[in-house]
Amino acid sequence: MILVFDVGNTNIVLGIFKGEELVTSWRTATDRRRTADDLGMLIKNLFDYRGFSFKEIDALVLSSVVPPLTPIIITMCRRYFGKEPLVVGPGVKTGMPIRYENPKEVGADRIVNAVAAAHLFGRPAVVVDFGTATTYCAISREGEYLGGAIAPGVTISTEALFEQAAKLPRVELARPAQVIGKNTVVSMQSGIYFGFVAQVDGIVTRIKAEIGQDAVVVATGGLARLICEGAATVDHVEPNLTLYGLKLIYERNRGEQL
Repeated sequence: MILVFDVGNTNIVLGIFKGEELVTSWRTATDRRRTADDLGMLIKNLFDYRGFSFKEIDALVLSSVVPPLTPIIITMCRRYFGKEPLVVGPGVKTGMPIRYENPKEVGADRIVNAVAAAHLFGRPAVVVDFGTATTYCAISREGEYLGGAIAPGVTISTEALFEQAAKLPRVELARPAQVIGKNTVVSMQSGIYFGFVAQVDGIVTRIKAEIGQDAVVVATGGLARLICEGAATVDHVEPNLTLYGLKLIYERNRGEQL
């Protein structure tokens, strides 16, 4: 079995693959103060609850956009699993040429998502990832990573609104029944929800005009299902896209790991 880690600024998502099947996954808050032992005990508790053991894990794969946590997780893998993890980064085979001015600037999660989307859904493709930032990635018909757009994430934007506007309350993110709100809470929900829906449709429409109108659009991330219920341009929602991408990249580098 393969254990994969997607380390983001807000959450760490873990998944276990048995063959081609993603048999289980977990989402835990990212905490830069955690030590290798903290993470080892956390994962042991998760494993125990689901009936898994460390000995069943044959390989580990890591994608991280939080540099301080990367060496800590590597140490945890060595200490508790006795194995060296495959860390997605320079020198790792992805099977996808990167047409960015400086390829090292592209977050590992964006490349992993692009690899998974092209493999699972075809190309050209657009990937929308609702994370700490909302990222848009374009994959060409030839399977190249072209670049994309980065916007403030849903949570960041809504928190800024609550903090900077003294009279506006903190509200639950929900899809209102109509755009015109009849009270402050619903009006805020409308502006937040439909504002992000319009952002998705607007940016995706412009990307498709550049790479091809037949581009398939895939959304992922914690808020993907909610936001994309109202988006007209999204074809597929796959919350575990990054985990599948990590599994694919492991397979493409398996010879080097044996």
